[in-house]
Amino acid sequence: MEQVGENAEDVQQPTATAEAVDEPQNVTAEESVEPAESVDFSDEEAMLAAEQADVALGEEAEGEEPSGDATVSYSGKSKAELVEILSDKLRNEPVQTLRSTVEAIKIAFYKAHKAEIESLRREAVEKGADPDNLNLPTDTNEVALKALIAEYRTKRDEYIAGLEKSKEESLKIKLTIIEELKALINSNETLNQTFATFRELQQRWKEAGPVPQANVKDVWETYNHHIENFYEYIKINKELRDMDLKRNYEAKIALCEEAEALFMEPSVVTAFHSLQKLHDEWREIGPVAAEYKEELWNRFKEASSRINKRHQQYFDEIKQEQQSNLELKTKLCEQTEELNNTDCESRKEWNKASEKLLEIQKVWKTIGFAPKKENTKIYERFRAACDTFFERKRNYYSGLKDQMEENLALKTRICEQAEAVMMSEDWKSTGDRLIDLQRQWKEIGAVPRRQSDAVWKRFRAACDTFFERKAAHFSSVDSEHKDNLARKRALLEEMEAFDLAAISFEAIKEFQRRWSEIGFVPIKQKESIQKQYKEAVDKLFGALRGSERDRNMDKFRNHISNLKQSGDKRLRYERERLYGKVKQLEADIATLENNIGFFAGSKNAESLISEVRVKIAKAKADMAEAIKKVQAIDAAEQE
Repeated sequence: MEQVGENAEDVQQPTATAEAVDEPQNVTAEESVEPAESVDFSDEEAMLAAEQADVALGEEAEGEEPSGDATVSYSGKSKAELVEILSDKLRNEPVQTLRSTVEAIKIAFYKAHKAEIESLRREAVEKGADPDNLNLPTDTNEVALKALIAEYRTKRDEYIAGLEKSKEESLKIKLTIIEELKALINSNETLNQTFATFRELQQRWKEAGPVPQANVKDVWETYNHHIENFYEYIKINKELRDMDLKRNYEAKIALCEEAEALFMEPSVVTAFHSLQKLHDEWREIGPVAAEYKEELWNRFKEASSRINKRHQQYFDEIKQEQQSNLELKTKLCEQTEELNNTDCESRKEWNKASEKLLEIQKVWKTIGFAPKKENTKIYERFRAACDTFFERKRNYYSGLKDQMEENLALKTRICEQAEAVMMSEDWKSTGDRLIDLQRQWKEIGAVPRRQSDAVWKRFRAACDTFFERKAAHFSSVDSEHKDNLARKRALLEEMEAFDLAAISFEAIKEFQRRWSEIGFVPIKQKESIQKQYKEAVDKLFGALRGSERDRNMDKFRNHISNLKQSGDKRLRYERERLYGKVKQLEADIATLENNIGFFAGSKNAESLISEVRVKIAKAKADMAEAIKKVQAIDAAEQE
């Protein structure tokens, strides 16, 4: 899918002029749009290309584990390198850990693959060939990749089949152990020998491994039942029995504490998977004394319920968000399709429509995934609508050849007029005349690319000649500006030397008043001296805010001291509240930073971006303060 951009480029101002205007880029009628700014859809295109190439991995299976290098980026690797990496991992790493790695390599491969095809299409256009009828050679790297992915799927299927077989074997072993437990009760061995056999059976049970999910509950309940029967059988030896019950009690207490500690785990998914492992361990531990059994189980169950509820809410929110994303993307598809139903009859109208589509594409990139079943379909719909737009635009520009030749003649005449006055010393009227010619130049449309650069350089050279002469003429009147520059530098030194311990808002306002009363400085130093002034003012305000933050922290330390006296529970609640605030601020900062990219192409972008950056700075300061408060609570708890 192509991305929208202006059929123009901003051009540097002629040297030493403040009056120069931007120059439109000249575009050939054969070209569609070479975007000056665009939205990057390469990842989406790579995912779509991979699906069309029939290298899908299928649904994630039970037993597959996260990859150790799931966050590794493979962008920038060549296709041959990606094939080699995948081959090496298939040879040397467990297949059950490779799913996310294979997915990442696959997407990176088809991203590079599509970039190569687009390059070949551009070469075809430059040579006058039809880019839609490329005779592409067989890609040996793609053949190798498909073979490796097929090998991965085969190995994964074999692993899953082996896992199921292993579970069936484990089931047989555990059923045998249960039968041996039953027999222990009628054993003729001494009690010590019987207990040693019992311990051996418990160890074999732990080593047997998982059983099929459908049998987990029944097998565990049966095993636990016979464990309790055995304890009833040996209760005549109270010392041995109590020792074992105590050991089981301590083990289950530890599992309860581990489950409760998962409340503080930031990752909902990690907490959930950790909880499953704790449940497996709970099943493997024998019974506890009857008076503790229900109490312990209720404690463990309550902790589990909280983790499970949080896990369910997490995925419900993801599902809801993805459905919302689908609705938003559907509206963007409708808006793009509506653009295709609008007739554009001039370059201005096409540019306006292109700007709308660019904004739509930018918004699209800020929206996350739709539900898995709909994600590819909605992107294909959006891509088709965008492609239709670009095809219509290409068709329009293909009819502009004659108009471009006429534009070249008009710009050539403007060059002649500029060259006729470039040596004039009538600075005011000639400057106004050249500015007017620049305005006319910008209103004239595109010219053929082969003449574009030459005619622009000719016009720019004439403008540069005049404005450089004008700048040299007026350089002698800069003495007052130089004096102002010296005064401002002296004021900066005074601001730098100011005692920050005595800073006040009134002192800062006085510095600002004195600065504003000093006149202009030489244009070349204007930006740098203003930057120094801003840094000095920011430093003073920073010191002022710093002293306020110190006072606030002193108040907060007194507050947590009072909370600690009231009980650790209130102190812990305050810490959790602050920790939640930190996480929320992190999310807010990420959203604001993403918005900067979105606003970059908007009207009044500089003002909007400046406001967003102020919000980001405030959010970061608030987050730093919240973190310091959390640290203060931690320190108080350790005292």
